[in-house]
Amino acid sequence: MRRFSSYGPVDKDIHFHVPRTELVRSACARLCGEIPEKGGHYITVWGPRQCGMTWIMREALWQLQADKRFLALKINLGAAQYENDPFQAVRMIAEKIQDAGKLDKTEIQSFREFSALFSNQNLKKPLIQILDDFDSLDESMIAAIADVFRTIYIDRCEDGADAFHKRHLLHGVALLGVRSLIGENDVKGVPFEVQRSMRIPNLTFEEVWSMFRWYTKESDHVVGTEVIERIFYETRGQPGLVSWFGQLLTEGYEGHCPDRSHPITSDVFKAVFADAMNILPNSNVLNVVGKAREGPCKETVLELFETRCAMPFRFDAPRIDFLYRNGVIDWEKTGEAEKAVRFSSPFVQKRLFNYFSRELFQTTGRLYDPMTDIEAVAGQSGIDVPGLMKLYQTYLDRNRQWLLKNAPRRKTDLRIFEAVFHFNLYMYLALFFQDKGGKVFPEFPTGNGKIDILIRHAEKLYALELKSFKDRYSYKQALAKAAEYAVQLRTDRIYLVFFIEAIDDENREVFEKPYRDDSAGVVVAPIFVETGDA
Repeated sequence: MRRFSSYGPVDKDIHFHVPRTELVRSACARLCGEIPEKGGHYITVWGPRQCGMTWIMREALWQLQADKRFLALKINLGAAQYENDPFQAVRMIAEKIQDAGKLDKTEIQSFREFSALFSNQNLKKPLIQILDDFDSLDESMIAAIADVFRTIYIDRCEDGADAFHKRHLLHGVALLGVRSLIGENDVKGVPFEVQRSMRIPNLTFEEVWSMFRWYTKESDHVVGTEVIERIFYETRGQPGLVSWFGQLLTEGYEGHCPDRSHPITSDVFKAVFADAMNILPNSNVLNVVGKAREGPCKETVLELFETRCAMPFRFDAPRIDFLYRNGVIDWEKTGEAEKAVRFSSPFVQKRLFNYFSRELFQTTGRLYDPMTDIEAVAGQSGIDVPGLMKLYQTYLDRNRQWLLKNAPRRKTDLRIFEAVFHFNLYMYLALFFQDKGGKVFPEFPTGNGKIDILIRHAEKLYALELKSFKDRYSYKQALAKAAEYAVQLRTDRIYLVFFIEAIDDENREVFEKPYRDDSAGVVVAPIFVETGDA
């Protein structure tokens, strides 16, 4: 029986997969050209890591190789990045072409000789080449190789012969990797038709659904509809993560043995998801976390947890480009022509939130005075959320100096990142309920700034939406939005926790009044937490 595979290119004979027929067809059509006699296109194929780029282009290669009009080959350049001699990448490309075209083996010593390799004096028929891991090369080599292709492209456009009889027979080129032509390493003047370039998107819900229906058909092991919906929601269709969850749910791991006599239900998924969040290693996820915590990129990621405003998505911003390529972020449309940064998926956002929370607050100190009547705050009958937040305020006031001593600060105004207080509150609550039978978990409904902490205790759900207080106008908007979210959670009360540097008693009395949305049938209870001079 087939199985799910989350590492490396998929083998269609042994793995569940999505054919992605239209993407493969489109790649072939672009490289061959709409009218092959006029030549193919020089394109980039790009997307974040583990999006299926290599697999799709391998499928395209096999179709192109079946067309006897062309010589088609795919060259993997990943190993070239470890060579001491950057020119080794050129030699690797040349050797592959010489082998595929059955040409005389001569070692290429210059870019002039490299360019000549593509002439009709060497090649017997038009060449289509796919260069994988092109963006792993040294930046100077990316520019130099691309310049050779640029010159050939111009020569081809000026040559009046048809594509099968031109002086240069480099018919089509696909460069795999976004860095080569987009972002801070933009190669000036390369006439590759970027508007024709291919971005490899995530899987659609229908594609994810088809994989799990295929599994059910082969195994007679039912995967609940709600489970498939949750997998798609948490991963946003990221191919590597979808298959990883498929692997965990159907094959199991130490601590989870699938029971094929019973369907895979939401309860099963919740247990597996919790392990995926906390204890199960995954090289792709660990790479995402590693990239997010690197130097300046860490500041950008912390800014993404801000609740004040969305961050514009721009490929010409080096950190945005880097984080996108490594699967940390994606974009979403916010206007007719505007796009904003969002985390690549809820699962990734939760992993990063947990990571930074634990990194910054490995030690939290004493949560409350031992003589405090905790039963009055969180007892068997439920939680007194305002009372709980007063406990947290006391904790923050008492420990602020050492707790926030090394907290990361913005370089612009040297103020502590807003997200730091969200991380701290989450850790406080998680530890608070650790021995009280409650469960605390963060949720991120929008993927770019909106942070909610949900607490399950005494068979009840308590929702806390976290915000920074900006102004009265934003305050009113936040109340209305919180009411909408309460309806989604099917709760009649939600707590809107505002972080603010300071608030006097008079304003607290005004702004902490509960807001009732009669049409929705819910109450929004604002609570202010003072952060002090952050």
